[in-house]
Amino acid sequence: MHSRRRFLGASAVTAASYSRVLGANERVRIALIGCGGRGRYVARFMREAPGAAFVAVADVRTAQAQAAKQWAGEEAVSYSDFRRVLERNDVDAVLVATPDHWHANITILACEAGKHVYVEKPLAHNVHEGRAMVTAARRHDRVVQVGTQHRSAPHYREVQEIVQSGGLGEVHFVRVWNYFNMLPDGIGRAADSGVPAGTDWEMYLGPAPRRPYNAKRIGATFRWFWDYAGGTITDFGVHRFDTVHQVMGADTPLTVSASGGRYTLRDMGEMPDTLQVTWEYPGFVLSYESSTLNAHGTGGRTPGMKYYNMRGNEDHPHGEAYYGTKATLVADRVGYEIFPEPGQGVEPARKNTTDATGIHAKHFVDCVRGLAKTCADVETGHRGTAVAHLGNISYKTGRKLRWDGKKEEFTGDPEANRLLFREPRKPWDLIKAS
Repeated sequence: MHSRRRFLGASAVTAASYSRVLGANERVRIALIGCGGRGRYVARFMREAPGAAFVAVADVRTAQAQAAKQWAGEEAVSYSDFRRVLERNDVDAVLVATPDHWHANITILACEAGKHVYVEKPLAHNVHEGRAMVTAARRHDRVVQVGTQHRSAPHYREVQEIVQSGGLGEVHFVRVWNYFNMLPDGIGRAADSGVPAGTDWEMYLGPAPRRPYNAKRIGATFRWFWDYAGGTITDFGVHRFDTVHQVMGADTPLTVSASGGRYTLRDMGEMPDTLQVTWEYPGFVLSYESSTLNAHGTGGRTPGMKYYNMRGNEDHPHGEAYYGTKATLVADRVGYEIFPEPGQGVEPARKNTTDATGIHAKHFVDCVRGLAKTCADVETGHRGTAVAHLGNISYKTGRKLRWDGKKEEFTGDPEANRLLFREPRKPWDLIKAS
């Protein structure tokens, strides 16, 4: 691996000189890297933790960085280059909310610089990057928490207990879905153009391939390009795959098979508008569905229940369903319901709650202080994210693949294995192919 000095510059000092142990009442000084809507949203919750303060912000877009600085306060300093944040001795932790293709490099460099890291999901742009992030966290003994806030949700711990205690009977089939309607124009189209003032396009691209500036490739629509992300399955899906792992007590599939295509949307996005993926795990099958052509989802509602991102009167656009021999449990980010099979002695039940992002963000601050152990560790996040990447690789190759979870490679398929990693563009080739 390249030395950190090459990336952080000559002024960088060793991590040991400023990696400190925080007292229970000492101020936790945090930097926000990636100042878009999600980053600022999570940062607001994190700052509510006692003693937490944001002292630096960084974004390749000057306007976003300045907006975040104004929110953070007079003490905060804004940067266009995240490396300047990592050089600061007074930063204890970073919140990484950049596009996916930057997660790995920033997290690894932050760990090497002695910082703890909260990194948004998906953990990494590809499987190999995710493993490199786990290695860096362990090597430098840093807290690296993934923004999979379902792990902090009390109602999902209840779901875990219900399933693992046999409350649904035997569960051998789990279904996950993400539905929303982007008709008729999807993300639309934009012509390549000159780089607007206040945007560091070269820094934005970073390890991704060099491309001309295009407004659709930056901001809210970046997830629709393979250069930077993996579409709905790595965005919305990762939360739910991680939850399935928690609830079912298994985190490594044996096979993966995907079908889908870009059937209707004629925008400039590259992701399938319809995707179905099946994974075989020891003892159960996981099925995933995503559609950007229809927002109905499972449909069917219980009067008085609230559902995540619900619209209209009938839709149920996101969630998981655990099909047991005694009952079915349907859950999403804000609640769950139990539907008994006739004659099995299970009582119907339902519960509504709220999104756990605030709990999760404050939990990270406690972990930095040493008061708790993260419930969403980087290894856990890597395994949940990898499931999504495997689905995309099966989709791209067009065939069923066998997965060796110990070696983290496909069995007997060199073409598929090449898709586990993307050679980063220099000089951002911090991570090397194994």
